[in-house]
Amino acid sequence: MRSPCRYSLMFVLLVACVPVHAAPPEPIADIHLHWKWNQKEATSADEAIDILESQGVGLAVVTGTPPELALELQALAPDIVIPIYGIYRLPGEWSTWHHDAGLLQRVRRALSAKRYRGIGEVHMLGGFISDWKNPVISGLFELAAEFDVPVLVHTEFSRADYTLGFCRAHPRTRFLWAHSGVMLQPGEIVRVLEGCPNVSAELSARDPWRHLANPIADEQGRLLPAWRKLVIGYADRFMIGSDPVWPVEQLNPWDEPDTGWQELPRFLTFHRTWLADLPPREASAIRWENARRFFGLPESNSR
Repeated sequence: MRSPCRYSLMFVLLVACVPVHAAPPEPIADIHLHWKWNQKEATSADEAIDILESQGVGLAVVTGTPPELALELQALAPDIVIPIYGIYRLPGEWSTWHHDAGLLQRVRRALSAKRYRGIGEVHMLGGFISDWKNPVISGLFELAAEFDVPVLVHTEFSRADYTLGFCRAHPRTRFLWAHSGVMLQPGEIVRVLEGCPNVSAELSARDPWRHLANPIADEQGRLLPAWRKLVIGYADRFMIGSDPVWPVEQLNPWDEPDTGWQELPRFLTFHRTWLADLPPREASAIRWENARRFFGLPESNSR
């Protein structure tokens, strides 16, 4: 008769030999992705899709520079990629686009073709673009309302008043507020969220490697108390993104390869870390559900 201890030892050895597979990451919506021609110099389109899939990105909002590049990624992953119409075609247009007399016609033509689900990224920066009553800017916002698509808008001002001005002036336009105003602190962000129900905020580039003067998390990756209170209190208004532009100190480096997509895993790991410290319902909304609802996608059981 064989000893029971021998069978126990064999079972332990068998279990030890069974490979352990890590659970797939919870799906995440990345609502701020660029696909620029100089990013293609460092990362192929196929590699970009592989990166998204490896990081569990189930919804990817992509703006192209020039704009048609967003459609290239969508063609490779139509169930994941949502293209929005990028308004920049040439170097430096992020600071001059509001003087482009032909922009509104191009945007109308693009939206009429029903291939794009939004507009942006649109930069409005103090010292460069500050008059939101400019006819090109206001016309762009009205086009978004007419076609019921959101505008991904990037503002950089020291107070919320500027954003409050245009979001109140265009109540039918849905705004996706890039980086939650870049430099603004929670108190100013609350002013916008309370004053403009047509604004949703996102937290791309608010990581330890960019916008270093305005951290939102501590060294362990947990949100600072004021930020934690903010995102939990307005959990139905926040989304996340990676904004994979790198190196960050070169805002528009058209003459050099942009390796941002190679950095995307650590950008999203930063977000997953602080999301894990939130209550499950709020974390799920910010990570996944809000983006699906914002872009009019059906409810998903994926969590």
